[in-house]
Amino acid sequence: MARYQDILKQIEDLKQEAESVRRAELQSVINEIKDKMAAHGLTVADLQGRGRGSRKSKVAPKYRNPATGETWTGRGRSPRWLAEAEAAGKSRASFLIG
Repeated sequence: MARYQDILKQIEDLKQEAESVRRAELQSVINEIKDKMAAHGLTVADLQGRGRGSRKSKVAPKYRNPATGETWTGRGRSPRWLAEAEAAGKSRASFLIG
C-alpha cells in the first residue's frame, strides 16, 4: 500500500507536468492564431470590434434645450426636458438647432 506522502508527491509531480503540457498547448494555439491573423490581415483591434468599418458614426444633435444647453439627436426616446416642454404646449420645432 502506498504511503500518504508518496501520493502527495505524485500529485505534485502530476500538477507540474499538467502545467507544462498546458503551457505547450497554449503556445501552439497562440502561434496558430497569429498565423491565421497574418494570413487574413487581422489585428487585435479587429478582434475587439474596433477594426475596419465597425466604428459607429456620431450623429449631430438636432434639438437643444436653451435653458441648460442639453442636446438631443432626435433618435430614441425624447429627453425629459423636451417631453415636458411639449406637454406645456411648446413646439418641438422651437428647439431645433440652426
